[in-house]
Formats: sequence, structure tokens, C-alpha cells
Amino acid sequence: MLDIKFVRENPEAVKENIRKKFQDEKLVLVDEVLKLDQENREIKQEVEALRANRNKISKQIGALMGQGKKEEAEQVKKQVTESAARMAELDEREKVVEEEIRKRMLVIPNIIDPSVPIGKDDSENVEVQRYGEPVVPDFEIPYHTEIMEKLNGIDMDSAGRVAGNGFYYLMGDIARLHSAVLAYARDFMIGRGFTYCIPPFMIRSNVVTGVMSFAEMDAMMYKIEGEDLYLIGTSEHSMIGKFIDQIVPEEKLPYTLTSYSPCFRKEKGAHGIEERGVYRIHQFEKQEMIVVCKPEDSMMWFDKLWQNTVDFFRTLDIPVRTLECCSGDLADLKVKSLDVEAWSPRQKKYFEVGSCSNLGDAQARRLKIRVNGKDGKKYLAHTLNNTVVAPPRMLIAFLENNLNADGSVRIPEALRPYMGGQELIK
Repeated sequence: MLDIKFVRENPEAVKENIRKKFQDEKLVLVDEVLKLDQENREIKQEVEALRANRNKISKQIGALMGQGKKEEAEQVKKQVTESAARMAELDEREKVVEEEIRKRMLVIPNIIDPSVPIGKDDSENVEVQRYGEPVVPDFEIPYHTEIMEKLNGIDMDSAGRVAGNGFYYLMGDIARLHSAVLAYARDFMIGRGFTYCIPPFMIRSNVVTGVMSFAEMDAMMYKIEGEDLYLIGTSEHSMIGKFIDQIVPEEKLPYTLTSYSPCFRKEKGAHGIEERGVYRIHQFEKQEMIVVCKPEDSMMWFDKLWQNTVDFFRTLDIPVRTLECCSGDLADLKVKSLDVEAWSPRQKKYFEVGSCSNLGDAQARRLKIRVNGKDGKKYLAHTLNNTVVAPPRMLIAFLENNLNADGSVRIPEALRPYMGGQELIK
């Protein structure tokens, strides 16, 4: 959410940003906000004038009563009563106006960074760099669920009977591999100086609206019936929510946290044939990175975060590339975003395995996460998040890139301590 003062002083810049995101239907919101903001300021001015006049009149009443001028005092009292009624009327209108302003401000997109490429959708995202040599072996690579089934590692039929589509049972060495990847990711991030955390897996609605847009919320979140609680779609939600209504001493920044959680997502809409199996599912687990920092440090942390994911995948011998998200592919709260994509030898292309986002002060403004500067002045923190790894989707890339011709799967050296020294899954 933008600062109302910024919108007031830079309406054309806000509109141009909306155009860059190809959301022209939102242009009218800027004018509506400006009109409501003007009314709100006029209401406040009138209330202040009425309050000052009431104080002045109250003193007159006391003086008149002291002089025995009761009739005149009663006439003045009527003015006080009329003034109080007007103030009550204005107070109610002020609440309505401020709520209307907030509703519109919540859907006006954040100002994107000047470095973001302009494009309508993800088809116009820009490749930045590749890491590792993509290899296509001289033998056929089966679909990922077929690889898992041959290793007695997955049961989707039973999961379908128990919970419906979008769920799975992982079994045996594949289940162990899943847990090993998460344990390795945890230790990898701890080794990079991040503090490990397991957060709440449910959050209240005020946290939900603080960390994401309404469109994302509707498409992703499961609500707990009869309670003000939602299942998290990613631990970023509860991790950023940890700082709600907090004033953080500047000397404690940055907070660098890595969190584990299960994630729950509706995954609305139809998906392509390549998104069967464990690619798009309603329940998965993830290791995340979160940073809360000073505004001037956020771009530096943005680069560090995505590099962590690249380094993690390369230790598992998985080729990856980075992809800069264009303006039309950015969620409304994001200032800048970069996807990490892993190589799929079967499809002979890359697919997304992680997303790094700089949200500027948007989440901090919604959640009132402030920093107490050394000069005593308070300002909004910047927040960032990035995926370390999200199995089981990551297992698709892992299995395809480490599959042998005989159907066995090689365990990269970095992961072997987490697999009891095992070098192959047969």
C-alpha cells in the first residue's frame, strides 16, 4: 500500500505505474482517492475549527453565568449543543471516508523499481543468467510420478480416495529424500547466518490482508470455518506477521530468518498436462527466507536472497537460471521479483522452483512495522522473501537431473549425510 501523501503529491507517477502494470482499469482509483482525501482533510479542518470554537464558547458560558446573565448563557449553550451534533456527524463521515480511501489504496499497486522490465505477463519475463550446463541424457526420462512409482515412492490413488485430487502419499526412499532436502536446506541457510524458525501455520485475517493482495488471497487461502484464521500458503505470511505493530530498534536490523512450514493452497483454475503429479498440489512443505531491513539495504538483500537459492540447487547438481519478472507479472505489493527456474531434461526447458521478492515498505505500512532510527525518527522497514526449496515440486528437477539409465537415482554428495550415507535410490 502506498503512502497517501505520495499519491497526493505524485498522482501522475502513480497512474504511470498502473499503466506499466497494464491495469488501466485501476486508473480511476487514483482520482477517487484524491477526491476522498480532499474531503477527509476538509472534515478534519472543520472538526478542529468546531473544537476550538467550542472551547472558546465554553469559557464565555462560565463568564456569563458569573455575571448572572443566565438567558444569554443558555443561548450560548445551544451553540455548544449544535456544535457537538455537527462534530458527531463529521466523525461518522470521517470514518466512512477513511475506510473508502483504504479500500482503494489496498488495490493500487506498489511503485515498481525502475530496473523492472515492462511486459504484460510472464511470457515477457527476461532471462538474466544460467548456472550449470543443462544436459539431456541419451535415454528416455519418464514423467516424475512414473519415476517415483517405480521406486515405490508415491501413492496418489490412495490420496485421491482420502483427500481428493491435489494430494499424495510419499513413501520409502522418496519420502526420506523429501525430508532430507528440507533438513539440508535448513542447515544450508543456518550456515549462511540465518536464524531458523518454525512459525504458526494459521494466521488471522488482519495479517493476511497485511502481507498479500486481495486477488492473491482469494486464489490461495483456505479459511477455517467459524474462526478468524486462515491456513498459510507460505511461511512468509506468518513470519512477516511476527513483526505486526512493532517498533524495531534500528540497531537490531537486519532480521534474517529461515523458516520451515507446511503450505496450503487452493490452486484455482485449470492447469496444463505438465502440471499433473506433484507439480501443483494443495499441500506441500517449504523452507523460506525472510529479511526485514533498512530501506537502503533492501536491494542488496534481494541479490543475496536469490543467490542463496541458486547456490543451494547447484550443490545438488541441478542446473538453474534466473528470470527477471516483468511489470505485468508482479503482484501488486512487489517492487521487484526474480524467479529461479530448474532445468527439466525431460521437457528440455526450465520451470519455476523458487521466487524472490522485494516488497519495499508495502507490507510494513499495512502491518505497521516501524523502525526507531538512531536520530529518534521512526520509519517503515523493508521486507523481502525468497524460497530456499519447496519439495515435492523440487523433487521433479532432482529426480530428472539425477536419474540413471537403469532407473536408479544418484544422491549428490551434499545430501548423503541426510540419507544415512546412501549414494543411490534403487
